[in-house]
Amino acid sequence: MKVIHHPVMLREVIMLLKPVLGGVYVDATVGLGGHAEEILRHIGNGRLLGIDRDEEALDMAMKRIPDNRLTLKKGKFSDISKMAAETGFSEVDGILFDLGTSMFHLKTAERGFSFFSEEPLDMRMDREQEITAAYIVNKYPEKEISRILWEYGEEKLSRKIARAVIDYRAEKKIDTCAELSDIVYRVYRKRGKHHPATKTFQALRIAVNDELNELRKGLNEAAGILKSGGRLCVISYHSLEDRIVKNFIRDEHKQGGLRMLTKKPIAPSDEEVRFNPSARSAKLRGAEKI
Repeated sequence: MKVIHHPVMLREVIMLLKPVLGGVYVDATVGLGGHAEEILRHIGNGRLLGIDRDEEALDMAMKRIPDNRLTLKKGKFSDISKMAAETGFSEVDGILFDLGTSMFHLKTAERGFSFFSEEPLDMRMDREQEITAAYIVNKYPEKEISRILWEYGEEKLSRKIARAVIDYRAEKKIDTCAELSDIVYRVYRKRGKHHPATKTFQALRIAVNDELNELRKGLNEAAGILKSGGRLCVISYHSLEDRIVKNFIRDEHKQGGLRMLTKKPIAPSDEEVRFNPSARSAKLRGAEKI
């Protein structure tokens, strides 16, 4: 399946990251390689470590960028310093996190991220891990499902949806994305500007992949391996992520570890949003190691 990949805020990322000739960089969410490809154009004989939890994404990035300056590794944010050390990077000049779910995942039905997919409800970035979204909705107690929807999706109808899930699974196991989407739709009984299952699917994806805890750990790991003057850039896509990034940079700034580069987040241009609507909620923040 061919997936058209548009790296978000590419120009703004390069301006904030300021890659230098001979520099050493980490793309902590290399995905299909859009940002990585551009970083390599600016670093001459420098080196880039690309990390992702998804082997399929890494394979696609390797095919897209057959460049010996790029090293690709499978791993999580919490292992960034370990992977950097294994690659021979003791200190780095810059690190990029792009926290968005790629079109590759959303458009590949069998990965189980899409509302409309008749494929199994999955949502794992790393397909070797055991917990799936189907496991959560079929095995977790009602109170825990409600908590996940409220905390990770900020879903105002979290209790009603959790109750509907419990009622449905008492009769039949919830197997597919479309089944769960229909359960949520029946709770809402209407379509708004966004699909009614948007927050539920976001919450489950975050829970399956432990995304917020991994982000917290990853930011700490990143700050630890940045050299003085090195830059950290993060693109987030919803308030939970952005709050973690904002608070981390603010706290490190107060403690004298990082200098804040963006008092307010950078947003994509109107032109980019028209060209790539999935970029509309993106926020870019940056900091520099002191």
